[in-house]
Amino acid sequence: MQILLVDDEVELTDPLSRVLTREGYRVDVAYDGTSGTQMALQGDYDLLILDWMLPQMSGLEICQRVRSHGLSTPVLFLTAKDTLDDRVQGLDAGADDYLIKPFELRELLARVRALLRRKTVSDSEKWQKRLRVGDLELDCDNQLAYRRLRPIELSEKETQLLEYFMRHPGQLLTHAQIHEHLWGEGEQPSSNVLAALIRLLRRKIEGKNESQLIHTVYGKGYRFGEVMGNG
Repeated sequence: MQILLVDDEVELTDPLSRVLTREGYRVDVAYDGTSGTQMALQGDYDLLILDWMLPQMSGLEICQRVRSHGLSTPVLFLTAKDTLDDRVQGLDAGADDYLIKPFELRELLARVRALLRRKTVSDSEKWQKRLRVGDLELDCDNQLAYRRLRPIELSEKETQLLEYFMRHPGQLLTHAQIHEHLWGEGEQPSSNVLAALIRLLRRKIEGKNESQLIHTVYGKGYRFGEVMGNG
């Protein structure tokens, strides 16, 4: 399990990172809101532990940004803010749990275990559900997508590709990763098959006056999402 810890208090993050590592978790650390947001959106984390008050961007804003990109990664807030209004605000932003500073280490580890157990269950369930990123919705079982209520019929391979993109919004997916997901190791198509499939999918989901969703990262692969730097 991989955890992202975002907190500007080095005297807290360093020992906490060591403890979590000893518990068997892989831990990345960010010390400000901007880098924390970037890592949260680009990394494949099982849990985000966010301080509320951060330089550049608050933990609340990180949580809101993560949820706006369609990521359901569990979020645990660590904060000195302890009023009911603060807790409500954090939960409304998409947080899953809330721990008031100062806290007992045993309680934090228990909360971490509980959130990771919950994520494991929800991951197994969400494969059966519809996916939504921005204004695009995918019904995997029926090979149908909807953008602004516009129905889009998809082939089986187009559905598999779009599902893969929508489960990893904002992440760089390499050509090799996509090939392996769609065709496995023993069934490698010619090199231009993926490019053709991408072109067909773009034509279907990126209609007139609709924002671009599939973004080419030249020489590497693709990113999926509404606001990206590479086109």
